[in-house]
Amino acid sequence: MLQRCFAADQPSVDILDLFPRSILRGQLPGSLLQELLTLGETVLADPGASPDASAKLAGQLRQQRELRPNQPGVQELSNTHLLPACDRWIRHVMDKQPPQGRGPWVPGRYRLQMIDLWLNCQAAGDYNPTHTHGGSFSGVIFLKVPPQIHAGSFDGQLCFHGPEDWHLQSFRTGMAHYVLPVPGEFYVFPAWQPHSVMPFRGEGERWSLAFNVVAAPGPPNSVSFQSPVAERPLGNVSLSSQRPEARGF
Repeated sequence: MLQRCFAADQPSVDILDLFPRSILRGQLPGSLLQELLTLGETVLADPGASPDASAKLAGQLRQQRELRPNQPGVQELSNTHLLPACDRWIRHVMDKQPPQGRGPWVPGRYRLQMIDLWLNCQAAGDYNPTHTHGGSFSGVIFLKVPPQIHAGSFDGQLCFHGPEDWHLQSFRTGMAHYVLPVPGEFYVFPAWQPHSVMPFRGEGERWSLAFNVVAAPGPPNSVSFQSPVAERPLGNVSLSSQRPEARGF
């Protein structure tokens, strides 16, 4: 954004705010939110039936459980909402700075694949430290939020960090953006975007889903949101370098 300042009898001075970053926000239909809440209840009622994701992730949470493509609501979430949201993010960025036919992120020259999806169950005192993800895109879907998490405090909020947040000599105003979790809302952002989750106090649990998506160059018209299972995963881009192999959705 360009701002122009004028002073009496003085030449104009321009202020150029550089390097914006784009975060996509969306809303799930109520029926899908309810289906995912039911899935969360099923998973947490028998956590041993789902792989434990906590060893591979940054969060210090009560439960972090991997989800599978064949579980209720997962394919609809991935194919109808999250993968199209990643594609929308790419088109938004390309429209702002068109590649003029060059580069891989021209429509029809890339494909998207969900590779990780997991459930986060956060209780009082739990937190997720500042971290980034692997792959191309990541995001969070809010499922359940205790009433004491509200806009009047940072408790339980998702925070997006700007790069200057780490620089002691920078003006830190506006270098972090807090998001109030609202059930049914989801956010999609580049995997390199640093983010964290604040702890909260009081009773109840904060439930969310998180995911990783990889975008890779591919033949024209190869982007598909309908294939239920990818035949070949695109490589190990999960949060952990310890993971033996990536499993595509």
